[in-house]
Amino acid sequence: MARKRTKKEPENLEPDMTPMLDIVFILLIFFIVTTSFVKEEGLVVNRPKMNKSSSDNTPTMLVKISENGRVTLNGKGVDIERLPARIENFIAKNNSNSVVVIPKYKTRHEDVVRVLDQIKTFEQLTVSIGK
Repeated sequence: MARKRTKKEPENLEPDMTPMLDIVFILLIFFIVTTSFVKEEGLVVNRPKMNKSSSDNTPTMLVKISENGRVTLNGKGVDIERLPARIENFIAKNNSNSVVVIPKYKTRHEDVVRVLDQIKTFEQLTVSIGK
């Protein structure tokens, strides 16, 4: 009464990939839904209008910054710490309300930011960055 064992050779040896694809699509949907998109904020630049007339005859202060960090206000050298005093003096004499900052091409950003920090203490001034 011995049973004869017959071995059946499996016909299909490839694994079923359908569950694997289901898992991949579920993970894809999960990551798409949980991703948060953050809007990067940068420096807001208000550009002047092209049709703005230049009938305003108030003088503009011109602040230039050289490559080595030397600052000039209207062609005269000034120390960065003394810049607010010079600007206040210029405003008192000329009733000006605008400043143009012109850094040279290879000026360090640190120097430009230090100058802009000194200028922004005057809220009535309009600051422009030139080239």
